[in-house]
Amino acid sequence: MSGYDDRDGQIWMDGKLVDWRGANVHLLTHALHYASSVFEGERAYNGKIFKSREHSERLRKSAELVGFEIPYSVDEIEAAKQQVLTASGLKDAYVRALAWRGAGEDMGVASARNPVRMAIAVWEWGAYYGDAKMKGAKLDISKWKRPSPETIPVHAKAAGLYMICTMSKHEAEAKGCSDALFMDYRGYVAEATGANIFFVKDGEVHTPDPDCFLNGLTRQTVIGMLKDRQIPVHERHIMPEELEGFEQCWLTGTAAEVTPVGQIGDYTFEVGALTREIAEDYEKLVRS
Repeated sequence: MSGYDDRDGQIWMDGKLVDWRGANVHLLTHALHYASSVFEGERAYNGKIFKSREHSERLRKSAELVGFEIPYSVDEIEAAKQQVLTASGLKDAYVRALAWRGAGEDMGVASARNPVRMAIAVWEWGAYYGDAKMKGAKLDISKWKRPSPETIPVHAKAAGLYMICTMSKHEAEAKGCSDALFMDYRGYVAEATGANIFFVKDGEVHTPDPDCFLNGLTRQTVIGMLKDRQIPVHERHIMPEELEGFEQCWLTGTAAEVTPVGQIGDYTFEVGALTREIAEDYEKLVRS
């Protein structure tokens, strides 16, 4: 397959569709130097983007949290996503919307005079973790920690917050793992590099309290599904030593969807009935 910069198709960029290969930015784009960029990862199923409006609202909120305003309303972003999805001709697709501080009068840490730009791209993308959907993903435990809310805007989906995710995932893949699990700055279990995490014990579900990382839309959806089933869900601080006592585990995220976990470090989990049922129910929900 060709690189992501060398494909046929169109990308929505600053209000209009442009040729895929021509969707470029200048070398002195502020976001390239200082990570002043926010984004959303979304999936379309049968031609409809799941939780589309919630993603658009979060994109604008993320921009506010990192100090800039996107020059498009939620309604305008929604229309743009539909425009580029239609132009792609795809029914099942991944949708990436992003906004960033572009090149302008400022080229230093400060960038208030630079324009805010936005783009939306759509492409085909299968299972994020490959065959882990069936047998369970294998996770490394990252040496990096999710930072304190006093150090970064932890609830923004911002590009800069993913630097340690890339580093951790590369280290995990080098060890034969699919992903890595983060602890937070206090030592509690946090999340994977691009997905939230759930555990099962004695028929009840436990998931980390997202007080220093993104409360994913898929996470929220799955919690709602569990509560509809009358399954107790405990959103709480989880210590690493508790991993030994959990029976099942899964990841949630737009890209990950619901992916079983078979191993985290030295701890193993069964791909049990509840994990499979939630994964199947989620698949039915997004295609309903």
